[in-house]
Amino acid sequence: MALTRRAFGGLTIGGSSALMLAACSSGDDGGDTEASGELVWAVSSPWEAWNSTTSTGNNSVGNQAMVPMNPRGRVGYEFDPEGNVFYDDALFEGEPELISEAPMQVQLTLKENAQWSDGKPVRVEDFIFYWYCLSGNPEFANQEKAIPASTAWGETVESIEAGEGNTVVITYIEGKTDPEWPFTGGVYLPSHFAEENGFENWQSDPEVMGDAIAWFNENLWTVVTGPYKPVDSKLGEFIIYEPNENYQGSTKPLFSKLTIKPVTGLEAEVTELRQGTIAGCWPSDFSLEELQKLDENPEEWKYETYAGATWSHIDINVGNSFLKDVALRRAVFTIIDIEELNARVFPGTEIPWLGNHFFTEASGYYEDYTTPANYGKGDVDAAKAHLSDAGYTWDGDEKLISPDGTPVAFNFRFATANEIRKLTGEILQAQFEPLGIDLELKGFADDDFAGTLSSSDFDIIVFSWVGSPAFTGGPSQFFSTSSSSNYGGYDDPVINELLPQITATFDLDEAADLANQVSAQVIDQAYTLPLYSSPLSIIWNAALVEGPGVNPASQAGPLWNLREWKKP
Repeated sequence: MALTRRAFGGLTIGGSSALMLAACSSGDDGGDTEASGELVWAVSSPWEAWNSTTSTGNNSVGNQAMVPMNPRGRVGYEFDPEGNVFYDDALFEGEPELISEAPMQVQLTLKENAQWSDGKPVRVEDFIFYWYCLSGNPEFANQEKAIPASTAWGETVESIEAGEGNTVVITYIEGKTDPEWPFTGGVYLPSHFAEENGFENWQSDPEVMGDAIAWFNENLWTVVTGPYKPVDSKLGEFIIYEPNENYQGSTKPLFSKLTIKPVTGLEAEVTELRQGTIAGCWPSDFSLEELQKLDENPEEWKYETYAGATWSHIDINVGNSFLKDVALRRAVFTIIDIEELNARVFPGTEIPWLGNHFFTEASGYYEDYTTPANYGKGDVDAAKAHLSDAGYTWDGDEKLISPDGTPVAFNFRFATANEIRKLTGEILQAQFEPLGIDLELKGFADDDFAGTLSSSDFDIIVFSWVGSPAFTGGPSQFFSTSSSSNYGGYDDPVINELLPQITATFDLDEAADLANQVSAQVIDQAYTLPLYSSPLSIIWNAALVEGPGVNPASQAGPLWNLREWKKP
């Protein structure tokens, strides 16, 4: 089976073609239909924190679990399956406007009655609160508490102020521009709710703001703008929702009770779907053998497969005493055989080659940098040549010895519950044997994933980013020295010079070329090796829910249009 290629880069942990604006799509209008019935939807693993502005909360399953309570796309805009952007009509009147180029100013127009579920109005302070979360500025928030997932947008903003009427104006620092300006800013956390919970001085005291961010990371807020509001929850275990009676969107929620809970592993997810205990799931594992069990009842048990915006990659921690050496990193990337890995991990499935960190072959901006570097081809002789030229040797047992006489050994970290990651580690262990490298396989529990990354407690790790059609923020999020998502500790002068240039232009082609230069440098220095656009599936029970479908452009996956879902 061949998978359709998609053209998107990555921003949310599971890490484009020309961008187009589309009118807001409201789907089927719920009208006066009264919500009824219960829907139970599964996510593929537990989530470790609540606030997705933080490096510990920025993960795909947490994002999915909170889709019902949040604005479209988490902050107010979302992408349809074709990659066109539309804006949440519960919050905004139409599209944002570029009202000045120097300095860049973007104007957002709030819907007249935009409000939170407690009836309080959405206000400019809510935009400022979101900005402070991601500013990277210690004058706004204690950064040890804020631990922002990315500061690529926040650090470019000069001010956010109320404009005329119902407008909000975002002014950027002089010289800071972005060709993807329509996809910046938004509403996420309720600033008035922070004030009501003891953080009154968040806007004037960076310690209070840091505490507020940390509080939202540890506590699920119950004042929301989305179609459903949480009424009960336990971190990583479940969220129970009921309709938000003050929801201002044109499409009203159609279930009287909605439960989101984790079910780990495709086998368990397929089993629960067949038993009718869940209505569906967006699995993180992929197995045709498991999915084909649903063919026994094709009228009710549905699934679709595709190559989505989720892309997997190998990250190296350059803080490791061995892997700080670029020659060893190059040898590691050269010895890895991606085709063998794909064939064994995804038998019977043709996986698209991925040679770029920001674009796939479907994009006009795509350039393959891994092939010219001879990475991912399993070339033993070339890998040994990298090492010999750098002064490495082999002892009588054919163990690799570093130039200072130390046997080379490091670990591979993986989620023990994820069969794909476990098998990947076993394959890498075997592929490293001809180099005489002792690779320790060291698993961690699902709920330790964010902590493992944020503490850089790994030597080599494989994980995925879940993306969207927007690409200009990804390079800084992945590779900026100040980014909390730069888990491997990369610090490269060439990359440091390129990053600010990506968002210093209104020309999308120029920004893409600069992003490609970053990708080329990352490959040259053997920091991160793209593996593949992950094979994905969605599964659902058509007797329990009508509406799920593939959307490779959304970080919410099939949940992107949840507010339109209804009982069959």
